[in-house]
Amino acid sequence: MDLTSRCEQFVSGRGDGLLHVFVPHATAGVAVLETGAGSDSDLLAVLEDLLPRDFDWRHRHGSPGHGRDHVLPALIPPYATVPVLAGRLTLGTWQSICLVDTNRDNPDRHVRLSFLAG
Repeated sequence: MDLTSRCEQFVSGRGDGLLHVFVPHATAGVAVLETGAGSDSDLLAVLEDLLPRDFDWRHRHGSPGHGRDHVLPALIPPYATVPVLAGRLTLGTWQSICLVDTNRDNPDRHVRLSFLAG
């Protein structure tokens, strides 16, 4: 899920500083990557290869393969920090801030945005 526009709105008019994006969930991460050109799909495909649902996960509650969802934040952390200049994100031309969540058991997610002026 692309969070970029929500983040842009949050930092608008705040001056210089850092935007911190955090998802308080054990099965989600935040990534800065290109979207729309296939990179987002590529990321999900690579995660499927690295963390296959049919692996013999020790963490077994939830739907089959749910253990992989709990390992995902070790590869894609549940946070990202982005510099802000004059109230604008300093992302590269093709970069977006995205929530990465492969957990089918819990569709409700919260994202916490905070701003450190400076």
